[in-house]
Amino acid sequence: MATKPTQYYVPDASPWPVITAAALFILFYGAASFIQQESGSGIVQNEGTYGKPMFMIGVLAVLAMMFFWFRDTIKESLAHKNSNQMDVSYRMGMLWFIFSEVMFFGAFFGALFYVRLLVIPWLGGAGEEAMTHELLWPSFQPMWPLEITPSGETTQAMPAWGLPLINTILLVTSSVTLTIAHHALINNERGKLKLNLFLTLVLGFSFLALQIEEYIHAYRDLGLTLGSGIYGSTFFMLTGFHGMHVTIGAIMLTVMFFRILKGHLTPSNHFAFEAAAWYWHFVDVVWIFLFICVYWL
Repeated sequence: MATKPTQYYVPDASPWPVITAAALFILFYGAASFIQQESGSGIVQNEGTYGKPMFMIGVLAVLAMMFFWFRDTIKESLAHKNSNQMDVSYRMGMLWFIFSEVMFFGAFFGALFYVRLLVIPWLGGAGEEAMTHELLWPSFQPMWPLEITPSGETTQAMPAWGLPLINTILLVTSSVTLTIAHHALINNERGKLKLNLFLTLVLGFSFLALQIEEYIHAYRDLGLTLGSGIYGSTFFMLTGFHGMHVTIGAIMLTVMFFRILKGHLTPSNHFAFEAAAWYWHFVDVVWIFLFICVYWL
């Protein structure tokens, strides 16, 4: 059995960091231009015309970078080039990445709480803000969800006890099956590992399918859209970004599933699986907060 090197492994010069920077620049510039193009908010005529193709090129470039960079990393791991110190670096890197995601969602939850606890009461004339109420929106009734927009359009709140509750059960259950799979990997129980990881993937992709159905229901039946005032924008901002993270986590676990089928991950060398599991548990915890703060309360 191969052993880990005692010296810190320094990989060869790689083009992927530079390619990543270029791909992300194209992606974000294209996304910003695409939003301007669709909203008609460009400063000059035809501004953002190339936003959509640039955005798609950026997405494809990022996916290609991830495939080839991760391929090289997998080869290094299979060649047993990673020392214990390198393993610690990987773990610290993943922890800091998850911490940055906590801050990412923290900003959005902060916006939600700021609106609900401060802005809505102010607009309703609470405290010393009566003048704000009279000048900006005299007929405003402080309530949440805010179902009447300043333009007079009405919408309906998404009920918590339908699809959101089912999705909560799916994600919590997926964390259980993933934990079972993790312990099966540590104990080298390959059949149990494959079964429970497969079940995790089924539950995760079922969540995404039901969220698509929820969005269709919101637009078609409830009049709940991105343009439905502050309630609509915060609802889709939080649930949409969470759905994006579930998609990323499901892709990561799918890669782990095929690697397990090829016999890559072992009880002594499986940090890639642990990293994907950490990320999945993180998005599950975020969803629980979402369910409570966005749907229930």
